[in-house]
Amino acid sequence: MTEKNAYAKSGVDVEAGYEVVERIKKHAARTQRAGATGALGGFGGMFDLSQFSVKEPVLISGTDGVGTKLMLAIKYNKHDTIGQDCVAMCVNDIIAAGAEPLYFLDYIATGKNKPEQLEQVIAGVAEGCLQAGSALIGGETAEMPGMYGEDDYDLAGFAVGVAEKSQIIDGSKVAEGDVLLGLASSGIHSNGYSLVRRVFADYTGEEVLPELKGKKLKEVLLEPTRIYVKAVLPLIKEGLVNGIAHITGGGFIENVPRMFSNDLAAEIEEDKIPVLPIFEVLEKYGQIKHEEMFEIFNMGIGLMLAVSPKKADRVKELLDEPVYELGRIVKKTGTSVVISNG
Repeated sequence: MTEKNAYAKSGVDVEAGYEVVERIKKHAARTQRAGATGALGGFGGMFDLSQFSVKEPVLISGTDGVGTKLMLAIKYNKHDTIGQDCVAMCVNDIIAAGAEPLYFLDYIATGKNKPEQLEQVIAGVAEGCLQAGSALIGGETAEMPGMYGEDDYDLAGFAVGVAEKSQIIDGSKVAEGDVLLGLASSGIHSNGYSLVRRVFADYTGEEVLPELKGKKLKEVLLEPTRIYVKAVLPLIKEGLVNGIAHITGGGFIENVPRMFSNDLAAEIEEDKIPVLPIFEVLEKYGQIKHEEMFEIFNMGIGLMLAVSPKKADRVKELLDEPVYELGRIVKKTGTSVVISNG
């Protein structure tokens, strides 16, 4: 018995692994940008910082996965958008710190290498990288029979960006009176899916719920996370933004206070939030308390900006999309986030 046959009998198909690498090269090639160097498939991804005219460069990194949204991708056999979710969760975090994403690496672990399926996943990763202006410079695919079932896989990623030291967004510039501006989310994004799956456990995903305006449930639940890099980066470079909150797990209550100091609070008018139909469906079908929804989901706002009042009009001018003026930064007298009915 040869070593190759021995490995195959243990459940690992090395030939399928080689095929995956070949399939994904063309997707990585689509994401090439200034600074990306070296060929995919080496032992380490390379990036040349010398091409950037940053006087005091600070590297800012972020890592994340997709969570149990993956289980719906597997259930519905739709794998071409979940990679964008993974990229988004990482690059939206680093843009919130003021960094321009430079490169991305992914990690996929699976019970059985299925080259066509994994190519779909990586195609989604590449699409996310294109939207973020980030190069896909490497990754890893691990076949782990016994750890995962044959139809299962997990996905995680790692992004690195660069910021001019003077433009880092760390909460220190947010001040009382700043305006809170919201950018719309594309849907649930990639958070709260353990609850989402419980609410819709008995659904096939083919249902067209009347509240969802003609879309199949599975299309709405797998809508990929929006990437905000290209919208927000010009604002950062022009020095227009004091604080940024990426609304992920923990919703408004956990994430908004992360962009300002402990002596401040956010006052948000609920009627200014463009609540998406899927959140109303979740609240109704899941019998979730209304106030708890803001502790779990983005409710239709995926990114929130704190902006000086005199700069708010310029921010709205540069953003080629609806911008929602949600409230103000105030002195803290109680909780860090106050959501009122207007």
